Amino acid sequence: MKFKSKLMGAVAGAAMLTGAQASAEITVAYFLEWPMPFEYAKQMGTYEEALGMDVNWVSFESGVKMSAAMASGDVHLSLSQGVPPFVVATSAGQDLQILDVAVSYADNDNCVVRSELEIDASNAGELAGMKVAVPLGTAAHYGFLSQMNHFGVDVSSMDVVDMDPPDGAAAIAQGAIDMFCGWGGSLRRAMEHGNVLLTGDEKTALGILVFDVTSGPAGWVAENGDTVAKFLKVTADANAMWADEANQAEMLPLIAKDAGMDVDATAATIATFTFPTVEEQLSAAWLGGNAQGFMKGVADVFVGAGAIDAALDSYESAVNTGPLADAGSM
Repeated sequence: MKFKSKLMGAVAGAAMLTGAQASAEITVAYFLEWPMPFEYAKQMGTYEEALGMDVNWVSFESGVKMSAAMASGDVHLSLSQGVPPFVVATSAGQDLQILDVAVSYADNDNCVVRSELEIDASNAGELAGMKVAVPLGTAAHYGFLSQMNHFGVDVSSMDVVDMDPPDGAAAIAQGAIDMFCGWGGSLRRAMEHGNVLLTGDEKTALGILVFDVTSGPAGWVAENGDTVAKFLKVTADANAMWADEANQAEMLPLIAKDAGMDVDATAATIATFTFPTVEEQLSAAWLGGNAQGFMKGVADVFVGAGAIDAALDSYESAVNTGPLADAGSM
């Protein structure tokens, strides 16, 4: 399998990235069909009010494309970038930093096998030789590799096609592929045509964690620390507001509108999400140590699969908790 050229092409030249100068506007990457509390604040103009500048929000199809946009300087922050594409980029030399834990979602990123194949966890070995759509370098790619390793399926025996989740969902609906891997609305659509091999709880028990982060180029973050802290504060406040069920009826319609989803689908999706508090994020369970070790494990899986050349010795420097700590004291 030739993952490497596709993965590394997305971050080619990234190591030459220099910090962008502060301006009256920042550009933030996010996902459609990925409903989160921050979208309420986005719709209410709270970020602009807190930062004292315009925020240009741009939607992306994958975290790999977010990395490429940050490498070019077109994007300053990525809200809800998957850890695996972050690891791919930093392993290639792109100077990015994790700034917070955006969301944990073990049940909202998974692989789906077409129903007519009648393959589940009991006979997953039969996936050998089959065709699977996977967005390379993403959390879905990591989850796919980890699950195939767990089931003893030789990935090199499979026909792996690099495909964004919306395209993969359409392909499994058409019967053009045997298995889909992806997230969000695309995952829900794919599940209309198949079944998952492992639940979120089962994956977590195996150490297959699934969470996204807010990330940014280290140089830009260093030059704009106060702006970053204010941005993270707005996000944290929106998460805290959502945590109080009394606010959810007010927030849900705006979140749904921003995510490009109907209210029922938004409610069903966000119910599978967990939003750690600032205190939890700064603890050893997350950015205080565990996330760094997890990233090393993700990198080692990609190296073993031939997806990247090498892992870093450590991912400690890829986490910057300074702005988040400042946000917590605001």
